[in-house]
Amino acid sequence: MREPVELRRQRILSVVQSRGAVKVSVLAAELDVSVVTVRRDVEELTRVGRLRRGHGVARPVVDAPEPTTVPAARTEEPAGDGAAVALVVPERHSYLYETLHGARSVLEESGMRIALHIAPQSAGAERPLVERALADGARGLLIAPRWRNARSEELDYGWLAEVGVPTVLMERRPRPGSALHALDSVCSDHWYGTHLAVDHLVSLGHRRIVLAARDDSPTARTIRTAFAEIAAARPEVEDWSIVLSSPAAVPGPGPQTPGVPAEAAPDADPDGDATAVDLAALLRERGATAAVLHGDVDALMLVQRLAEGGVQVPRDCSVVAYDDVVAALGSTPLTAVAPPKAEIGRAAAELLLYRLTGAAGATGPVRRTELLPTLKIRGSAQPIPTPED
Repeated sequence: MREPVELRRQRILSVVQSRGAVKVSVLAAELDVSVVTVRRDVEELTRVGRLRRGHGVARPVVDAPEPTTVPAARTEEPAGDGAAVALVVPERHSYLYETLHGARSVLEESGMRIALHIAPQSAGAERPLVERALADGARGLLIAPRWRNARSEELDYGWLAEVGVPTVLMERRPRPGSALHALDSVCSDHWYGTHLAVDHLVSLGHRRIVLAARDDSPTARTIRTAFAEIAAARPEVEDWSIVLSSPAAVPGPGPQTPGVPAEAAPDADPDGDATAVDLAALLRERGATAAVLHGDVDALMLVQRLAEGGVQVPRDCSVVAYDDVVAALGSTPLTAVAPPKAEIGRAAAELLLYRLTGAAGATGPVRRTELLPTLKIRGSAQPIPTPED
């Protein structure tokens, strides 16, 4: 399903407003469209007064104050990755890019150089990037592996546990008892975020709730598991169900190893494509009055499809989105669970720098830090009308 023009422009606005001036080429890479397409979008957004355009750069209408320049820390190490922290994130992942920018602010303030590596979508893409960074002498590693399915995650456990430099996982929580259980990590408490969404809808009187969620990342799988647990435990919830939020929301087969069959993607056809959910029909079938939608882009597109199916948000269906990257920019601004994306990056970078200091205690116990999401209420969820209403 091709992303609508207006939604793409809303994503451009979100990135520029959160980061300040951004190169058109960077926007094109992150949105997975051509530079020509982004340039046209920026020109149109400039024409209507929502952006300012420079030479190959998109700028917010009001510039953010320039950060104070921090002198680079002195080091006797040679130039290159030897004086750097390697930072590895998946390509085209706007959620984790916000985490990246949080980490970057801390590392740059410390004078530490960053060696950024963008992992392509192919299976096992992170390992050669990390090995290259280590060969170049990187002092530490911040990493958010893609981990589209449980098997690809487990195949990373062995080598990632043996990288030999201080390492912090960002927005990832390895399986308990695994080789990475005792690795520093900083992530959002997505169980709590899911609780916020369900609790908000229940407080508004909703008793039949649907979760439309992805299944192609650790966050998606955590949200699905948490929703089932929370909804089943709430006596107020009379009916609940979980469906895929988009045709591309399931992982394909994991990386191949000799003698091990490829993992089949649930709800997928033999070519690895899932069927698009008809959320309007499902809501009618289940008598549901509310939905939690993960993630933001899928949520905005599902709201558009609901309208096409005669279901208006919030009149006919209350909606809470999950991620809050672009949820506020829809024609109907969406109430959303907002994981502390940038704060995750900052906390992970601070922990890594602490490990790198060599100070007393810096080699102390492993830290598994969780930060709590918040709920941003914007009006896409409303109380169930009473008979008197």
